[in-house]
Amino acid sequence: MAQSRELEERHLANTGSASLSVRWVQGFPKQDVHFVNDSTICYPSGNFVIFINIETKKKTVLQCMNGIVGVVATNIPYEVVAFSDRKLKPLIYVYSFPELTRRTKLKGNVLLDYTLLSFSYCGTYLASYSSLPEFEFAVWNWESSVILCKKSQLGVDVSQMTFNPMNWHQLCLSSPSSVTVWTVERSNEEHYLKAKSIKLPMEDGSIFDEKDLIFPSSLPKDLIYGPVLPMSAIAGLVGKEAETFRPKDDLYPLLHPTMHCWTPTNDLYVGCEEGHLLVINGENWKVTILNKIEDRLPMDERNFISPATLVYQKGGVLASGIDGFVYSFIIKDSYYKVEDFLQVEEPVEHLMFSPNYKSLLIQTDKGSVYIYTFGEEPTLNKILEACDGKFQSVDFITPGNKHCMTLTHSGEVCIWSMEDGACVSRIYLKISATVLACSPSSFSAAVGTVGGSVHYLDLWDTKSPQAIHKAFVSESSVQHLLYDQRGMYLLVGTSEGYIFVINANPSSMFQILGFVEVDKDILQISTVSLLDSDIVKVMVLSSLPQTGRSKLQIFTLPKILPQVSTSIADQRGRMIDEIIHKFLYEIEHPLSSAVLDFKSKRVYGFCKEVPYICSYLLPEQGHSGICILKPHQKVQCKHYGPGMLSLSPHGSWLLSRAKCGTLCIRDINTLETFVSCRSHSHQGHGIQSVRISLDGQNILVNGREDGTLVYLRWRRLGGILSTETLNYCQQLLTIMSNTMAEENNYLSMAQSDSSSLVSVSEHTINENVSLSIDSSQEALLLQVDNTKEIPWIQQKNQEALRMEIKLFSNKRREIKTGMKELAKTVLNMMEENETVDNIAKLEQREFGLDLEELERLHDESEEEIEKIKKDVEMHNLAKRYLAELIKEECWNSMAVKGRALKCFHIPCVVENFPMKERTDEELKKLKRVLQQKKIETECLKLRKEIVEFQPTKTLVKKHHEEDDEEEEDDVAVKDTNLPNYMFGSQSTDFGIHASLLSSQLELHSREEKINQIILLKDIIYKVKTAFNNEFDAAYKQKEFEIARIKERNVRIQEIILDLELQEPVWQPEFDDHEKPERTLVVENSEIAAQKYVNPWRKVKAELTAVHILEEGLLARGPDTRRRALMDMMGGVLEVKKEDILRMVIPPPAFIAKPDALWSEEEKKQFRDYEKKVKDLNEERDKYRKEELKINNLMFSLLLDEEINSRETFLNNYLTRKQEEKDQTSEAIKKAREDLDVYKEQYDNLLAEDKVLDRSFKKEFSEIPTHQVDMLYKLFKRRPRIPKPKVHSDAASTVPFGERPESGKLNKDAFAQLMKGMDDMDNINNMPEGLDPSVWEHFCMTRRVKVENEQKVKQKAAGLVEMVAFLRRRVEEDDKVQQEIEKVFQELILLQEEKVKFQLNLTIQILLKQGQVELENFQLFLEYSDAILINKHIIEDLNSVIRSQGHKKVTSMMESKDIHKGIFQIEWEHKKMEMEMEDLNQKAWDIQMLFFSRERQKYLSEPNYETLIAVQIGIMEETIAVLDKTHKKNVENCKNLLKKLVKFGNQKDVANYTLSCNLREELVAVSERKDICHALGPKLTCEKIAKKRYENMMQQQKLTNISKEQAEQILILQAEVERLRMKTFPALVPM
Repeated sequence: MAQSRELEERHLANTGSASLSVRWVQGFPKQDVHFVNDSTICYPSGNFVIFINIETKKKTVLQCMNGIVGVVATNIPYEVVAFSDRKLKPLIYVYSFPELTRRTKLKGNVLLDYTLLSFSYCGTYLASYSSLPEFEFAVWNWESSVILCKKSQLGVDVSQMTFNPMNWHQLCLSSPSSVTVWTVERSNEEHYLKAKSIKLPMEDGSIFDEKDLIFPSSLPKDLIYGPVLPMSAIAGLVGKEAETFRPKDDLYPLLHPTMHCWTPTNDLYVGCEEGHLLVINGENWKVTILNKIEDRLPMDERNFISPATLVYQKGGVLASGIDGFVYSFIIKDSYYKVEDFLQVEEPVEHLMFSPNYKSLLIQTDKGSVYIYTFGEEPTLNKILEACDGKFQSVDFITPGNKHCMTLTHSGEVCIWSMEDGACVSRIYLKISATVLACSPSSFSAAVGTVGGSVHYLDLWDTKSPQAIHKAFVSESSVQHLLYDQRGMYLLVGTSEGYIFVINANPSSMFQILGFVEVDKDILQISTVSLLDSDIVKVMVLSSLPQTGRSKLQIFTLPKILPQVSTSIADQRGRMIDEIIHKFLYEIEHPLSSAVLDFKSKRVYGFCKEVPYICSYLLPEQGHSGICILKPHQKVQCKHYGPGMLSLSPHGSWLLSRAKCGTLCIRDINTLETFVSCRSHSHQGHGIQSVRISLDGQNILVNGREDGTLVYLRWRRLGGILSTETLNYCQQLLTIMSNTMAEENNYLSMAQSDSSSLVSVSEHTINENVSLSIDSSQEALLLQVDNTKEIPWIQQKNQEALRMEIKLFSNKRREIKTGMKELAKTVLNMMEENETVDNIAKLEQREFGLDLEELERLHDESEEEIEKIKKDVEMHNLAKRYLAELIKEECWNSMAVKGRALKCFHIPCVVENFPMKERTDEELKKLKRVLQQKKIETECLKLRKEIVEFQPTKTLVKKHHEEDDEEEEDDVAVKDTNLPNYMFGSQSTDFGIHASLLSSQLELHSREEKINQIILLKDIIYKVKTAFNNEFDAAYKQKEFEIARIKERNVRIQEIILDLELQEPVWQPEFDDHEKPERTLVVENSEIAAQKYVNPWRKVKAELTAVHILEEGLLARGPDTRRRALMDMMGGVLEVKKEDILRMVIPPPAFIAKPDALWSEEEKKQFRDYEKKVKDLNEERDKYRKEELKINNLMFSLLLDEEINSRETFLNNYLTRKQEEKDQTSEAIKKAREDLDVYKEQYDNLLAEDKVLDRSFKKEFSEIPTHQVDMLYKLFKRRPRIPKPKVHSDAASTVPFGERPESGKLNKDAFAQLMKGMDDMDNINNMPEGLDPSVWEHFCMTRRVKVENEQKVKQKAAGLVEMVAFLRRRVEEDDKVQQEIEKVFQELILLQEEKVKFQLNLTIQILLKQGQVELENFQLFLEYSDAILINKHIIEDLNSVIRSQGHKKVTSMMESKDIHKGIFQIEWEHKKMEMEMEDLNQKAWDIQMLFFSRERQKYLSEPNYETLIAVQIGIMEETIAVLDKTHKKNVENCKNLLKKLVKFGNQKDVANYTLSCNLREELVAVSERKDICHALGPKLTCEKIAKKRYENMMQQQKLTNISKEQAEQILILQAEVERLRMKTFPALVPM
């Protein structure tokens, strides 16, 4: 549909036949108004963004081509405006101002709508927030049209979003329940979002101490019932919801933020709905509640201020509320003071400072805009005055080229100038208005209301319109107002289906001529009033929802109707159908709109359910009844939704509009569209009304829900089309000129006159009716208050009724007299009828004279009876169904019905156990557990046969082993016959086998506990079954006894009658609790209403009762056997112990009285009652043991599930944290890689910069040195960039000053730098004598150098940012690692608790109740360190102790035998100690003797002398070799000496020659010294530098030599130490 519509619009645009343009748009802000610059504001309205110059109040509009405008934001430094559309997958458009050219289009992944847009104060950044379903927060670079980063917050609806004015990296997003600060972190080209949620105080202003929900550290320790777990584990939560789960009792209401604003110190001020003002520290994000300094009077009602908006100013904030005041909050430290700043007429919704902070924009909730200008004399200027609500209706003031009118629902009428859309005047009617229409024949207008009135306005003076007349036509609301084309009649359509015809001329006092009654649901009224015709044709469209059709009613109003209105309408004002030629038509499909063409031969309709416009031919001849119209021509349109049609004033154009918001103008003959314009959209529910001026040049289009009025003019219009409209307008104005002049003259005279027009219909009925009428006539008259305003139609009815009463009063009196006589006669006949026989007696209804009326009343009563019967049947059916459900659930499904058994004379009641049949699933589980238990028993038996178990290892003799075996057998026997208190219940007393139950000390696993519960339930079922069997036996016994007592009572009754005693005989009966099935049967005695029975049924019932009685007497024979059996029972029922357990002891009657009023007897009875209750409760406790065991097991299973839930949650949490750890590690890795690459680029760029600096002299080596030096100085010089001068007044008013890190400022600074470089590159700055080509080359080199320096600065800033980004990622990674370690620790602790819980079991032990006397009252009530063990362990331990005792006695006897040898051993030991001391002393002396290596070798070598001889021989050979070598070396030295002497002589000759040359060189040197002194100190400096360089080189060389020598010394020292240690003797003492 949308694609076809776009194709159609393109086709129309390409044809170029006609087109419309928007002249101006009138709408009022529903969103916040924004500044574009210091003098321009803007706001969205419908499909347009409206710009207003606050100085000239001139408007400019920007249209959104994709429908209604969503949210709007402005960027003041760049002077751009951004807005979103509201189509599916919306876009964001960025336009420049004032050119209104599109800069870019942003396309994201949002599906439905953007809710917030915000520009950063510095840089090209735009933040957006979307609604359902994404709730996506995104940051854009709008210049490059890319999303830098985004994050989704599911379910979070944000109400305000702002950038930090001092730091674009921070944004604040607030909602009515939370405040979140987002930080944009950047690493080169990558951007990341990090959120910080602000913890808000509670509603009372206190700070909530939030505990750690994941790792709670303050949970209590419960040593009895197991570990205490967090609430999330108790709730069974294992996912992410467990991290934030809080129980309902732990939730406290927090403050609700309404608005926030930033400060220059990066802090946040937050206003709350509860009236608190918060400040959030920008460093640690800590919240502080500012304290208010109260200095107002106590009677001031404005103490509570809930700020609706906040703006920051120096020293505090400006705030506004719903009371119409703007307050100044002066903040100092943690206190603030409230002062009145400004009062506005309406509640203030939005405040905003201009960019220069010289003016304050104030926006009210209605949409009005004020500008408060600061200065020596502050002024408040109203820029935009909004209307009270959206436009309900619009129309042109004839002829439609100067002014137009609008109407709101509250009755505000505004007159607008067609030239510039300015408001000329306005009038407040203070009514609930519905529709507006302007008269074509005079400067007057009509306004319809909800109350059924029509107000008429005088528009002669458009600057001061007046309400001149009011017509109260009906009590139903006015829905349609329509003037015919010539302005003769005003047609008023009401919701009741009446169309009132009113004379439209003001000179006629707007006379009501009559009304036409049509169907209630009036959709549209259409008229045809041609210039050369004497009639006005009216067509009314209404719907028939029952049949799905549409109905058309066409009637004719003659031109002379005001003169002959009395003959056309009856006395009640209803126009006669035959005279107005009323015809009825029906269309087989529903229409939403229909109009009648000017030839009155064709009807054009807009189909309601399909997008078609159809034409229908009207029959040329008249007809009677309803005529069915068939479509003659059908054209598919591109509208969607129900549409409306209307004709142009000259009747040649057909205007169509619908919910899509597109206006199409078609040719009336071909129905082809020749122009279309989309002024509204379907998001605003399309177009509500369209008005076109008489000349066809101006078109007003009013939106339905967007509150926007669009004024369209023709941009291009064909000559023929334009000529037709102008000719028709000229003809119409020429024909109506006289009438218009007369009526306008009348209005001008009436306006100048001080007296106002008085409405004929506005008068009240003050005259009394003087007719002599009887009571029946008074009942027919309407009882109207004399001061109440009566509608015109009701007045006409009353007037007609008075005339009828006056005309037919005598006739009515005669009829009434006859009726009285006839009634008297009928009464006499009815009395006579009562006295005759039944055969001749007439029925009551036969005396009715009006048989038809009687038949009708009878039929109505029958219908009413049938309806009541049906309702009662349905009600009874519902009750029966509910009863059947209850019966099925509580009775039929019970295998054992619940019933009670009462004693005859004792107030005791015993109840049985109602029981259901066990399901197949339960039986299956029980069978599985029993089978498993049997298998375990068999396995245990086999293991005992295979393996021998010995409780202890004894070391006693063989004759003691038999006694131990006997003890073990006894223990085994005891195990199998354990008492009830060890089982924890008394189920065995009822004969229930409990051998399959596991010991309470062995229930460790979950499966064992579940099996134990199933077995316990089976035991309970068997116990209940056993009790029910005994209960049934007692119940049958009672039945037998009652039957025997009744048998005896028969004889007792006979004896009492014989003795003539008046004593009653006690008859025992079963109660309803004993026979509950009685409640399911309704007895006749329970029915309170009397049952209607036909007479023949009564006779039949009597005969049947007699017959049954006779049969009963005959069937009853002698029952001697039964009576004898009753006598033998003794008449006493035995009360068993089990019956007492179900007894219910009723309290005595006197217990309702206060204790002080009890008598001694009553106190004694109460003590007996308490004793019985106590005994009964003690007996009942015995039956509760099994349930208690099940409850304990269920609690342990529940706690086990909680532990498992906690463990699962921790594992899931650990998995999430490990995934997060992987992400942080990957982020660190990526950040480091990016940092390395970026640092390499920075180093390369820095190296290039240094190379440029170093290679400068090489590039200019061809020019003289002094010029190179001058150029190098110029090369280092940089242009001075003048800082923007901030005016002193601006610096004092603007609190934020210059915004840092602005991309635009950086670009501007670079541009200024390049401009300064251009000035420096001027040829005038070139040094003298320099070649221009060299200068150009120099300028190019310097520019490259400057650009490279700027790049280095940018790279350095980016490098610092990336290093900080990497540091933050590392910190996050460390934090995640700490959390992972914490989770591991928590898991270990939980597993320890789980093991401890599985080992520490809760068992049930039966203890005897009573008192125990103790010798000394020293009891330990704390058993936290005690354990419960089996007694077998104690007995085994005792046996071990006994064996160890025997063993100890034996060892004592043996110790006596060996004690005698102890002394002998001691003496021997002392002797050995003394010998050991002597040997040690000798060894020490040997060790201390001096023993050289030679002596050691002498002692250790067996052939010492031979070894010495060999060594001597080797040494002699060595000495001989050394002597020979020495001689050879001496000869070589002598030869060398000779050569050196010869070489020395040669050198002496050479030295002499050099000395001669040296003298000559010295002379030359002295000459050159003189020359050097003449040249200056330059060479001296070079010589000094050279000398210093040589000294430095020599010093460095000596340093290196010293280092080498030091290293050699260290090596030699180490070698010396090694050799010394090698030859050092080491004698270790032994």
